[in-house]
Amino acid sequence: MPAVPVPYEAPAIVTFARELEAFRTDAGLGKKELADILGFTDTYVGQIELCKNLPSQGFAEACDTYFKTNGSFQRLRERIMETRHTSLVPPGFPEYLNHEVRATSIKHFNPNLVSGLLQIEDYARTIIGAYQPADVVDKLVSDRLSRREVLDRAHAYFTMDESVLHRRVGRPEIMRRQLEFLLEKSERPNISIGIVPSSTGFYPGFGGEFFILGFEDGGSIAYTESSGEGLLIQEPARVARHVLRYDSMRDYVLPVDQSRTVIRQAMERLEG
Repeated sequence: MPAVPVPYEAPAIVTFARELEAFRTDAGLGKKELADILGFTDTYVGQIELCKNLPSQGFAEACDTYFKTNGSFQRLRERIMETRHTSLVPPGFPEYLNHEVRATSIKHFNPNLVSGLLQIEDYARTIIGAYQPADVVDKLVSDRLSRREVLDRAHAYFTMDESVLHRRVGRPEIMRRQLEFLLEKSERPNISIGIVPSSTGFYPGFGGEFFILGFEDGGSIAYTESSGEGLLIQEPARVARHVLRYDSMRDYVLPVDQSRTVIRQAMERLEG
C-alpha cells in the first residue's frame, strides 16, 4: 500500500516500527542492507520504521525468519490488522465522536468537501478509498454514515464554500446525487446549510475545517482537522475563538433559500 504523509500513531504500528529498527540496529545493518536481505526496498523499510506504511504479511514473515524471532513480527502484524480501522483516523477524532453523539447542536465549516455528516455512501467511499487500504474502506464508510443519526435530534448548521459544490468527487452521477441529498437535508427544520459564494474571495474562517459542538448543559467544544491531524479543543477560551470564527462568517453566507438555489443550479449543470 502507499505511504501516508502523517505517521500512524496506533500502539501496534509504533511497536512494530520500534522493534524493527532495534533488531536492524543490533544486527549492524542499514536500511538498504536489510531491505536487500529481506527482498524489499529500502524505501519500504524506512516507511515502516517511520510508521508511514504498514507491514505486509510477507514482510513480517521475512523479519521473523531473518531475526529468528519465533513469530513475534507476525503476531504484531496480526494486532495491527485487528485494530487497523481505529488507527487510520486522525488523532483526537475518536474522542470527538464520543462527544458528537450527545451534542444538541453542531456547527461545521469545510472549505473543501461536503461535511462527513452529509455525505452519501458513494461520495464517502470515493474520498476514503483514495487514501485508505481497500480492506478497511467498508468499515470506515459504514462508520461515517452511522454518524448521521445525530442529525435526527441535534440542530445542525453547515457552512461550506461554493467550490465544494463544483469539485467533483467520483463520477458526475455521484456528485449529482450528493447535491440532491444536500437539498433534501436542507429542507429539514433542524438542519441549515449555508453557502459562501465563490465571488466572496477571502473571508474569515477560510483557514480550514472545524466543528463546534454544543451540549445540553450549555458547554461546548471544538474540533479542527488538517492534513490528517486532528485536535480536540475543550479549553473555554480557545473554544470561544472558534465560535467567534464561525460567527464571523455569517455576513458572507447566503440565506438558506439562496443557498438551496445555488446547490440546485450546481446539480442542474451536472444533469445538463
